[in-house]
Amino acid sequence: MHFDGQVNLQTMISAPALRFAPVIYPAALFLSALLLFAIEPMFAKMVLPRLGGAAAIWSVAMVFFQSALLLGYAYAHVLSRTLSPGPSALVHLGLLAIAAATLPVGIAHGFEAASQQGLELWLLALFAASIGLVFVALAATAPLLQNWFAASGHPQAANPYLLYAASNLGSFVALMTYPFVVEPLLTLRTQIQLWSFGYFLLTLLIVAAAIVVAGAAGRSIDQASPGTAAAPTAAERTMWTVLAAIPAGLVVAVTAAISVDLAAAPFLWVLPLSLYLLTFVAIFRERAWVAHKTVLKLVPFAAVALVSTASVVVRPYFGVLLVMHLASFLVIALACHGELYRRRPEPARLTEFYLWTSFGGMIGGIFAGLIAPHIFDGVAEYPILVLAALLAMPGAFDGGPHRMLRQSGPGLALAALTLGIVWLHLHIPASAARPIDIVLILLAGAMVLVRRQPAVFFGLAVFAFAIARIDPLFAPIEQVRSFFGVHRVVEDRSGQFRLLMHGTTAHGAERVRNADGTPIKGRPEPTTYYYVGGPISDAIAAARHAQGRLTRVAAVGLGTGSLACHRQDGEEWTYFELDPQVVRIARDPALFHFLSECGPDIRIVLGDARLTLTASPERYDLIVLDAFSSDAIPVHLLTREAFTGYMAHLTAHGVIVLHISNRHMALRGPAAAVGLAEGLVAFGKAELPPTTPQEDARTASDVVVFARDVKDLGDLPSQGWTRLDPGARVAWTDDYANILGAVLDAKLGRW
Repeated sequence: MHFDGQVNLQTMISAPALRFAPVIYPAALFLSALLLFAIEPMFAKMVLPRLGGAAAIWSVAMVFFQSALLLGYAYAHVLSRTLSPGPSALVHLGLLAIAAATLPVGIAHGFEAASQQGLELWLLALFAASIGLVFVALAATAPLLQNWFAASGHPQAANPYLLYAASNLGSFVALMTYPFVVEPLLTLRTQIQLWSFGYFLLTLLIVAAAIVVAGAAGRSIDQASPGTAAAPTAAERTMWTVLAAIPAGLVVAVTAAISVDLAAAPFLWVLPLSLYLLTFVAIFRERAWVAHKTVLKLVPFAAVALVSTASVVVRPYFGVLLVMHLASFLVIALACHGELYRRRPEPARLTEFYLWTSFGGMIGGIFAGLIAPHIFDGVAEYPILVLAALLAMPGAFDGGPHRMLRQSGPGLALAALTLGIVWLHLHIPASAARPIDIVLILLAGAMVLVRRQPAVFFGLAVFAFAIARIDPLFAPIEQVRSFFGVHRVVEDRSGQFRLLMHGTTAHGAERVRNADGTPIKGRPEPTTYYYVGGPISDAIAAARHAQGRLTRVAAVGLGTGSLACHRQDGEEWTYFELDPQVVRIARDPALFHFLSECGPDIRIVLGDARLTLTASPERYDLIVLDAFSSDAIPVHLLTREAFTGYMAHLTAHGVIVLHISNRHMALRGPAAAVGLAEGLVAFGKAELPPTTPQEDARTASDVVVFARDVKDLGDLPSQGWTRLDPGARVAWTDDYANILGAVLDAKLGRW
């Protein structure tokens, strides 16, 4: 009698509540996904100053997020298989309560300074210790809510995958509002407070969702689903994993490809991830936004577009490249997730399906974020994942593997020959630059013609990506990859200049030969931004003249060591450099001579300058800030907190020189605002080098100088420098930086 009363009570409670299930469950799923994906860019932004603002932070972060997602889904799978919805809801509410004890979100104690060894493992440990528990709890919420809804008895519960679209819509909204609304308008502290409020609101919604399934306390998902779902085969599980791994890996690879030339900032990181999540919203529904057959027809064109990005015709146009990368990624992700949805199991196997797809996501992230940087000297994981997507599409193996190899064989053989040339660094004459571009164009055209023959298309695609590895503009000398990016030592096709390239940007150049081919000996002449008579050179000379002499100088960012040749006898210079590989390259006289000839005794301090310069016991007459990641200046070096640290180590009449040359962001306004906030005068100068023969490798530069008093700049203000007024611009801090505003200023021609 007591048992019947308990069942009736549950029914009385849950029956009216069941009417609200179509509101409660989507709202809870939307909010849980919103919180889950809002914490990703928010917390990554907190971590940036710990590792020099490197874009690789996001790659490792993605590995953590995918791994934590897998743990959350595994927990949800076990919970749904061992407990009925009512008890499982109580257990999950208990986990959410325990995770709430770790709020507010922040850097865990003990991770104030980064390790110099095993940076990837250190970062993973930082993320796990700081947000691991709350992230796993949120990750498990989506599959559990869908599981409970499927067991609730509601008429719409037959297809809980529809709720997956609501979940991914919340993810998409979180990621798209972050760069355009949250980051430009709210400080990190406010973001954290709002996030904590959202977390407690979600807990209330989950309580309501638990009440809805109270009447289903004795039922399982299998009982709620009509019929008995057969266990998936090993082949089905493998395909779930592969189809999830490819786009998850591509998120990391595409992000690395597009962010290195702008800024290591959530503004760019969220674009590929937002598109990735949008594909789930578009596909995981009864009627997809775009028919799967249509998407499959677009996949070959996406591959052709990516091949075309290697053309010297397209390379200079960042906006075009950005659109091509993102559009191609969107098509490939839609295709993979469309196949994934087509192969989905019955709702009874829902949590297992999510478990395998999250496992695939983790595998893809680990490959692109952790393994690839250690086994490839370039970003080879990008084309590899695109080629894997081609193999995963329907029809790729029609006729069997032997037919596939036979039809793709010629293209694979040519690709092997081309990669051999690249690997051996065989000399390619300057006259070959244009023919290589023509070959790429012809290959792209041929790929379009054979797009309905998957095997032949695949062979040509492999050949085209191999051709794309050949740089028609530079002759390779050495290439190495570190946590902080890909560094290439190359020579221009004239053979006169040797350059250090990071991404697409030169970080220094040295004339190694005369026009007649004879080698240059002795003290090298600074080139690129550092030429004598340029803004950086003039700023150093003015500080020296105003103070009579420079006793100690700090230079943040090493590059090839060009600045060392501006040192004079009796001056003690110290470089602060983040990347050990850059130090090795600059010190090697077989590659560059700036340090060996101009400063063999110059001290180099390894580590992020925000930490190492602050820890220095010295005070400097001059601090030169010349740190770049490809074309991007680490934002955390431009904040008020950073300048407070610089000024603490600046002598009374010392000068700060900030190099802000940049193709995509206007930084004079933020720099002027920081100077004003810190009580400094700021003058800027953007200068094209004087008209000289083109082969002298001088480049335009934009420089800002700061001092406590204008007198400390000597006669520099009268040499064409402009006193900077920030206007309405707000000084950047570790809590707030408007990257989007700086990009828009550059596009609109505002400094």
